[in-house]
Amino acid sequence: MTGCLGLASSLLPLPPLYLTRALGPQVAACPQQRLHRQEGPAPSPPWVTGRMGDMANSSIEFHPKPQQQREGPHAGGFGCTLAELRSLMELRGAEALQKVQEAYGDVSGLCRRLKTSPTEGLADNANDLEKRRQIYGQNFIPPKQPKTFLQLVWEALQDVTLIILEVAAIVSLGLSFYAPPGEESEACGNVSAGAEDEGEAEAGWIEGAAILLSVTCVVLVTAFNDWSKERQFRGLQSRIEQEQRFSVIRDGQLLQVPVAALVVGDIAQVKYGDLLPADGVLIQGNDLKVDESSLTGESDHVRKAADRDPMLLSGTHVMEGSGRMVVTAVGVNSQTGIIFTLLGAGGEEEEKKDKKGKQQDGAMESSQTKAKKQDGAVAMEMQPLKSAEGGEMEEREKKKGSVPKKEKSVLQGKLTKLAVQIGKAGLVMSAITVIILVLYFVIETFVVDGRVWLAECTPVYVQYFVKFFIIGVTVLVVAVPEGLPLAVTISLAYSVKKMMRDNNLVRHLDACETMGNATAICSDKTGTLTTNRMTVVQSYLGDTHHKEVPAPSTLSPKILDLLVHAISINSAYTTKILPPEKEGALPRQVGNKTECALLGFILDLKRDFQPVREQIPEEKLYKVYTFNSVRKSMSTVIRMPDGGFRLFSKGASEILLKKCTNTLNGDGELRGFRPRDRDDMVKKIIEPMACDGLRTICIAYRDFPATQEPDWDNESEVVGDLTCIAVVGIEDPVRPEVPEAIRKCQRAGITVRMVTGDNINTARAIAAKCGIIHPGEDFLCLEGKEFNRRIRNEKGEIEQERLDKVWPKLRVLARSSPTDKHTLVKGIIDSSTGEQRQVVAVTGDGTNDGPALKKADVGFAMGIAGTDVAKEASDIILTDDNFTSIVKAVMWGRNVYDSISKFLQFQLTVNVVAVIVAFTGACITQDSPLKAVQMLWVNLIMDTFASLALATEPPTESLLLRKPYGRDKPLISRTMMKNILGHAVYQLTVIFTLLFVGELFFDIDSGRNAPLHSPPSEHYTIIFNTFVMMQLFNEINARKIHGERNVFHGIFSNPIFCTIVLGTFAIQIVIVQFGGKPFSCSPLSTEQWLWCLFVGVGELVWGQVIATIPTSQLKCLKEAGHGPGKDEMTDEELAEGEEEIDHAERELRRGQILWFRGLNRIQTQMEVVSTFKRSASFQGAVRRRSSVLSQLHDVTNLSTPTHVILSAANPTSAAGNPGGESIP
Repeated sequence: MTGCLGLASSLLPLPPLYLTRALGPQVAACPQQRLHRQEGPAPSPPWVTGRMGDMANSSIEFHPKPQQQREGPHAGGFGCTLAELRSLMELRGAEALQKVQEAYGDVSGLCRRLKTSPTEGLADNANDLEKRRQIYGQNFIPPKQPKTFLQLVWEALQDVTLIILEVAAIVSLGLSFYAPPGEESEACGNVSAGAEDEGEAEAGWIEGAAILLSVTCVVLVTAFNDWSKERQFRGLQSRIEQEQRFSVIRDGQLLQVPVAALVVGDIAQVKYGDLLPADGVLIQGNDLKVDESSLTGESDHVRKAADRDPMLLSGTHVMEGSGRMVVTAVGVNSQTGIIFTLLGAGGEEEEKKDKKGKQQDGAMESSQTKAKKQDGAVAMEMQPLKSAEGGEMEEREKKKGSVPKKEKSVLQGKLTKLAVQIGKAGLVMSAITVIILVLYFVIETFVVDGRVWLAECTPVYVQYFVKFFIIGVTVLVVAVPEGLPLAVTISLAYSVKKMMRDNNLVRHLDACETMGNATAICSDKTGTLTTNRMTVVQSYLGDTHHKEVPAPSTLSPKILDLLVHAISINSAYTTKILPPEKEGALPRQVGNKTECALLGFILDLKRDFQPVREQIPEEKLYKVYTFNSVRKSMSTVIRMPDGGFRLFSKGASEILLKKCTNTLNGDGELRGFRPRDRDDMVKKIIEPMACDGLRTICIAYRDFPATQEPDWDNESEVVGDLTCIAVVGIEDPVRPEVPEAIRKCQRAGITVRMVTGDNINTARAIAAKCGIIHPGEDFLCLEGKEFNRRIRNEKGEIEQERLDKVWPKLRVLARSSPTDKHTLVKGIIDSSTGEQRQVVAVTGDGTNDGPALKKADVGFAMGIAGTDVAKEASDIILTDDNFTSIVKAVMWGRNVYDSISKFLQFQLTVNVVAVIVAFTGACITQDSPLKAVQMLWVNLIMDTFASLALATEPPTESLLLRKPYGRDKPLISRTMMKNILGHAVYQLTVIFTLLFVGELFFDIDSGRNAPLHSPPSEHYTIIFNTFVMMQLFNEINARKIHGERNVFHGIFSNPIFCTIVLGTFAIQIVIVQFGGKPFSCSPLSTEQWLWCLFVGVGELVWGQVIATIPTSQLKCLKEAGHGPGKDEMTDEELAEGEEEIDHAERELRRGQILWFRGLNRIQTQMEVVSTFKRSASFQGAVRRRSSVLSQLHDVTNLSTPTHVILSAANPTSAAGNPGGESIP
């Protein structure tokens, strides 16, 4: 309730219209529903009655109700109206129980009204299901409309550099049409003489028009990229949604249906690890505990029981136990849906007030996903996308309020820093260029020639200043690498698409880049390294150790009977062994694999578990202690015919044997079991089994007399004094491809550690089989207890120094709890020992792995065995649960990193050359040898095309032969810096030679010092053409960044690259030969073309020369693009709850850098890249900077905290906290 109260109170000041608006989109989306008008007097809204608890009832007036309801109170043949069910779901605990009893008698009465059976479920009848959808709605919340192409075009136009160019072009255009009266007079000097001679004055408009045209091109390309990117992400999102399924019972069969197909009246099976997709009332539950923090902000798990608190709400997590519920509200009518609808309405309102209210897109987006109940975190993944395209600072500021994020991804941090450095340099250069040009002109005209500024000459002079300004802007345009974010996005999007084929479903884009830097992988054992097809291969029954499955005749009937009952009853009834799908295949294992192994053991003993379960159905189980990571055992109590009770228990052998005081001998008679016998058993039976890599499970029972019922809540008392029936050894064979995959990881410099809940001997045996540990190496295998003893001080606190002594050698952590896993991961990430900081990947499948998955740099969840909670905390989902897919992810990650480095090497060479040429050219000849339009074309090749060409290089196995880069490695290595400067020297030499002596060499007119509007000269065309040719060949050089000699290696495996290089060449020919005045080009002869090509090919030869120079000799070279320094990192760590703003962003914040807002594409793609990362890390969901919040509007204040409440998987998120202050 807290959530709704908090929401309601923050809604107080809003007029009733606000809520009615809330339904706008819904009603439109559901034509068969319309707003229910109540006959009679209108009810007073909740803020009039003042009863906040009635929020639900009042909001009913504003929600769609089926038309049929006007025909009669219970139209459609069901005994409950939508309104009744909604008001029922508003209640909690005893209140809810009382309401159910008053209105329906009990839960089965509710089921009867909804025409469903608590045991058989609904009939799988399409008409009935459709009718339920008509009346009660479907389990889906309509998404917000994506941006149209025109909106994206408009946003691309917001780029400051483009705006400056547009203004300059328009001024230039305006001036070219204005013919000043005094133009003929000599008074203005030789300003326009040259142009007049050529009769070209009328063509003055062409340059302005050409700039506008190229701006249009850039805008369309950007908008198209954004549009296709958004489409891709939506596709990815819907794919994740479709994979989300839930267990329901229909026609007595357990089915997995897509979450969107759930209807009111469905009987759903809920179990440990589920994220509930709809609201419901519990029919029967075993030890069920739910985390409702996402709705209420209460961090304690809530116990649910049919006789205590039967209300289960959508969006909450099942943390323990299992049960069955009847679905009572879906989609927009569920608790989560109602709040999302209000949020969506908030968005509508706010957009009218101010166009920057884009968080709501996220709210609606995520509401759709939430309703479909796919992982809450993915629900967020679309959110910042909306605003990403705009890339305005305020928007980012605003969003910072509502979207917590992990520490910046490694690459992002380096790129932001680099972009700031380059941008600053570009800004300085362009400013100096303009100042020098203006000064030179003014001094020459008014001081040297001694002219006077005449009024009629003003337009002519202004035209000059505009030209200088355009040159300055051009320098800036070329200096700023807007292609960088494009390259990152293309590279990531391309990789993500391809990784799908390699069974990696990437949920947060930059996870795939981070994966390339991984230095450590902490992997689960079961299902990841092993096949997760368990079988019992050894057993200890009736004092005998059987190395294979014993014949039933050799066992005492009493032991056999007890064993069959203990296994059949004390396991989840959803776990079954089904006949194989194809002949000759293995039987299908459904449910928990360990339990499947035990059920398989019963079948091997020629018995069957189904009759036992039919005799004692799940409803008759008296009490169930479900398995969890603390207990490491599961127990079930049944009532015996004589009125007594029998408890069956199974669990990890060393834990359960400590609770046994008796065992069964060969005849099935009780025999005392003393601690000494237990030690014997551990030595002779359990350790040998474990050393064979088997997992040992003990099965035991205990009888309670009918005279006195024990206190079932005192678990330690109840599950004690047991009698051991059997100990079984379960084998889970190592996946055949795993040892090779681990060898690849080790060769690539990645340490693989195994973290498992298994016995240490089993873990060690499996680790040796996988190749994680090798005999003769110096490694540690520890149990959880020993690990904790070594890393904690006397006070029991974890000390980083102690941890640093343990983790470098640790290879196997056995019998570990989820906390141990989290401690280990955090310890490795925070550690600063060794040459570089560690980047850690973690795999997990259980709900309890959530914290470790979230803390890791990259979290992998299992697609098949993983629970919803694990998937929500993860960055990548392994759709085949296989360790080899992780190796593929490493390969793709390194490829992304290398692609971006290749692009950088190419881009920066161009930038350095273009800026220096434009700058010196302008200073010496008062005119840039490369014109604005040419610069924009060069920029297009450099940015858009090159990023496409270099970012789509496919990965090769050779990527796994080098060590990972780690966090601190600079983006531009010394080899790359050598290449950049080396090629820049070559290109500058060629261009300046051409600029100053080119006219003599080619015997043509000099293009230097040409007057305004003079026709394009061959001289400058040759310079432009040579420049582009050199870039084209340098693009081939850029394919290798580690100093390899063969730059053509594998070039044909990338058709995109070949197409782009040839395509660019073809367009260049067209521009030069037919570009004319707009491109300032004059057609060249064949001989001149051949010279240009010859100089271009020289790039490849020069590349070989550079490769010969050993990098180690060039001590003077600096690396660039370091990650944020260690001191910054520690600051970030300290401010964990606060917004982490690294040095680069802090500088941007000061607004010193005008152009950065113009770099909309950098922000766009960076945001996109970070979107995926941020969305998962809800750790600091509510601890936000109040300073940021204080800048937000009131309505934002409403939307921000509630948004977080809904999605936060974190207990500390508080709902009734409209201000969003931090909660300790």
